[in-house]
Amino acid sequence: MKKNLPIFQSTIIASSIAFAVSTSAVASGFHTQNGGTTGGQGGQVVQASTGKQIHEALCNRNTSETPIIIQVSGTINHGNTEKVSGDSCNTAEDKIELKDIANVTLIGVGGGATFDQLGIHIRNSQNIIIRNVHVKNVKKSGSPTSNGGDAIGIEKDVRNVWVDHVTLEASGGESDGYDGLFDVKDNSKYITLSYSILRNSDRGGLVGSSESQVNNGPITYHHNIFDNLNSRVPLVRGATAHIYNNYYDGVRSSGINSRAGAEVKVENNYFENSKDPLGTFYTTTDGYWQVAGNTFGSGVTWSDSDSDYEPAGPNVQSTASISIPYSYSLDGASCIRDILENTAGANKNLAVSDGSCGSTGGGGDTGGGDTGGGDNGGGDDNSGGNPPSGTNLALNAQSDGSSKYSGTSYGNVRDGDVSTYWSPSGTTGRISIKRLNTTVNTVRVIETSSTQGAVTSWQLVNNDTGSVLASGNSIPSTISFSNTNLDKINFVIDSATQRPQIAEFEVYLD
Repeated sequence: MKKNLPIFQSTIIASSIAFAVSTSAVASGFHTQNGGTTGGQGGQVVQASTGKQIHEALCNRNTSETPIIIQVSGTINHGNTEKVSGDSCNTAEDKIELKDIANVTLIGVGGGATFDQLGIHIRNSQNIIIRNVHVKNVKKSGSPTSNGGDAIGIEKDVRNVWVDHVTLEASGGESDGYDGLFDVKDNSKYITLSYSILRNSDRGGLVGSSESQVNNGPITYHHNIFDNLNSRVPLVRGATAHIYNNYYDGVRSSGINSRAGAEVKVENNYFENSKDPLGTFYTTTDGYWQVAGNTFGSGVTWSDSDSDYEPAGPNVQSTASISIPYSYSLDGASCIRDILENTAGANKNLAVSDGSCGSTGGGGDTGGGDTGGGDNGGGDDNSGGNPPSGTNLALNAQSDGSSKYSGTSYGNVRDGDVSTYWSPSGTTGRISIKRLNTTVNTVRVIETSSTQGAVTSWQLVNNDTGSVLASGNSIPSTISFSNTNLDKINFVIDSATQRPQIAEFEVYLD
């Protein structure tokens, strides 16, 4: 049992590396440190609907570090995944292999991206972003097997990974062939898991695969749902972990497990129907914690301490003082369940907390501006309403786009007249405002009243770099993103129920 433990200050050694601190809610986390995490920002945008196409996109780059954004849709499984060879990749046939590479974004688009019984493996790589994907039923035994049973496995000399808005789930425990949902091992550092769902597994995830492996982290877990898990939510060995604004429901055996000298800062989380939410479990090598603002709600139970099992409660007190080097904003624990119901997991339009117990579009951010989500696409009427403040910069710019339907004009989207419109030749297409050469952060895309709601998947793209500034399923009244200096901006229609008609494409610095 711990007795009279000293309060100490956790330090993150920066050496000569400049910390890139982000104040954006969605970008907060240790992935913003060590120079930051931008993924494939500025690189080519490639679409993929099979595992083979994902591997081909990696292998077709000029080098293993050439930035790339891979937009994934459909179901990725063993049947459409195979090893692809090339100088810029190191792939495998039984998993999505992100090995010996750098500067990659993997993001689900359109109707969603599901990795069915196929895990994602990151090894000896850096600057990786994974967003808006659903990974399920990855097995280490039985058939088929993939990735050692981990939904997402990060191991061996990995640096700067941001995993955001993903759903990771199994259908049982180790006896059923499953392992961890989100594992971090063997000298992997500067990692964030945010706005995600981990559910229906015996093992949520770990940091460090043994008591002697204490060279991982720092790592952040924020705005995640941990649902119907036995333990490891997470298990942290030796690392610094920041665990805030998460919702725990149905933790059956043990919760946050700080051991082998780990230091975990646990803030404003909400626990219910959970056994022993925090402590040092199944070991005699102690870990430490700093706690503040957490709610231990209905159905929370605490066990008695033993020589190798020490719950932090029921009278939960801090045993350390832990410093966090980046900026972040805390939601109240009482709000967190409702916030995460609307924001966490894949196919939530990258929605995030608005800081006032509600949610809003994901927006761009300095942690990975290539994949920022737009408004949450909640079906807002975009045919009118008050425009953003400031001048509509499109009025004095120029426009072009993909093939247009007979009788329509690119210029109709920037003439200030909603009775005229541009329409693509089919149900997909692109309309652009160009010759801006300025900083912008807001657009308003107005459909004609007769086609209101026709667009079912869209992206807002910085044409200069290929970066996706925002995306969604229905067009909201306004689309906001971080300040971006550009010359040309594209509104890309990926799918629609009929031929769309875009009356206005307005651009602002709001």
